[in-house]
Amino acid sequence: MGDRNCNDLCPEVFQYDEDELVSHILVDEVPKHLEDVVRQAAAECAGDAIIIEE
Repeated sequence: MGDRNCNDLCPEVFQYDEDELVSHILVDEVPKHLEDVVRQAAAECAGDAIIIEE
């Protein structure tokens, strides 16, 4: 079950699904100006569900 932190931090990249109770990624590639906030979301993800591939 997702805690929505990533969606709260960066709704341009993550969208919470109320039915599945998880967040989904909305983009194929994170825009440069959002990279730091996505890294923050990954660091704060309680379930370690966000993996950043370089």
